[in-house]
Amino acid sequence: MVDGGMDTTDTATTNHSTDDSSTDSVIDDADDTASSRAAEPLPGLTVRPPTTQDGAAMWRLARDSGSLDLNSSYAYLLLADHFAATCRLAFLPDDTGTEGEPVGFVSAYRLPADPATLFVWQVAVDPRARGRRVAGRLLDAVVDATAEGDGPAVTRLHTTVTTDNASSRRVFARWAAERGATLQETTGYEAAHFPDGHEAEPLLVIEGIRPPR
Repeated sequence: MVDGGMDTTDTATTNHSTDDSSTDSVIDDADDTASSRAAEPLPGLTVRPPTTQDGAAMWRLARDSGSLDLNSSYAYLLLADHFAATCRLAFLPDDTGTEGEPVGFVSAYRLPADPATLFVWQVAVDPRARGRRVAGRLLDAVVDATAEGDGPAVTRLHTTVTTDNASSRRVFARWAAERGATLQETTGYEAAHFPDGHEAEPLLVIEGIRPPR
């Protein structure tokens, strides 16, 4: 989800929570302060699949999120290399108008037993870009690309988010609504499953994802 195990955060991370506990998802809207700015997309933002050379940048974004569970640098290299089709990086242009430093990423993979279901592991957004729908853009890019690939189009999204990670939950709820999908919570990983005192990670299930227009 966001920050610690599975992450999806833009302002917070979705590895899972935005406090000292780590999670698996990160959020793009942790800074979502009811201002009009929070609803405005970032001009010039580009999103693309990662390459092996981007694994280090993904690791740094996760590290600097402050809330995601930081995996080994090797894990991010594998994600960028072996799972590039279901991962994405977001960039803001530099002063010359070319691709600058990355400001966000999403890591995800298709469930082996159900390739129409995408599991979102982590979403991280740089503080400079939080609250500007970067997380939503990253999710759109991964899900929409599956409609053009060799496998089945993704119609369902899974992620785990701790109960206190409100920012990540808002990101997923907003994204589900924008895509005309439903969102339900069910049992995911219980605290007893973790050997290190990690809090429980309920599973969020988003179904009925509308195809891109």
